[in-house]
Amino acid sequence: MAGGGRNGPGTMDAMRLDFQLVLLRRMADHNPDLVEDARRELGASLAQMRETNRRWQAMVRSPRARGAAARYRSVLGAPERVLPRRLGDVDCAAWQWALPLWPGLRFEVLVGPDGGVWNEWLVRAPDASAPDLRALEDLTPWSCTVDEAARAFAPARPLEGTAPTRWGLAFTAPDRTGTRREVVAEFTWGLLQRTALVT
Repeated sequence: MAGGGRNGPGTMDAMRLDFQLVLLRRMADHNPDLVEDARRELGASLAQMRETNRRWQAMVRSPRARGAAARYRSVLGAPERVLPRRLGDVDCAAWQWALPLWPGLRFEVLVGPDGGVWNEWLVRAPDASAPDLRALEDLTPWSCTVDEAARAFAPARPLEGTAPTRWGLAFTAPDRTGTRREVVAEFTWGLLQRTALVT
């Protein structure tokens, strides 16, 4: 993934496509069939997805790597929306970009006052309808974001993810019969990947 925010529209479109492949590559561990369908929708080959992810990892790990905020601007261009966010006593900014693969979502980067990135994940677009999450069966792969699941089944307890782009939630949710179940939900880039019952 090369280039920067000064590139033309065609180059930025190609870089945005590459970035979606990076997101998909992390999700393939949990939902290979969904990722395969999405990759084909983007018109990308499996080899292209692997190579794009290799370049992304090299860019992130390079000793000369830019800070995360600058890296996202170079790949995605200027944020389409910048929203103020307050976390405790700290004022932050939420940078958001639309991604064609998930029109109802936005990729959000939470930037602290020092310019450091505090969070990076998919969130629901402001004008999109949130999913109706009432029961365990509603928690299907890619159906909701971390925040949506946490609100629907509060109180939810955050769990440490298995990688920097992964999160977990533990909560109680009723099944279709009304029986309450202890659930662990796993998310990649903020999007639900799978759930498991705690036995």
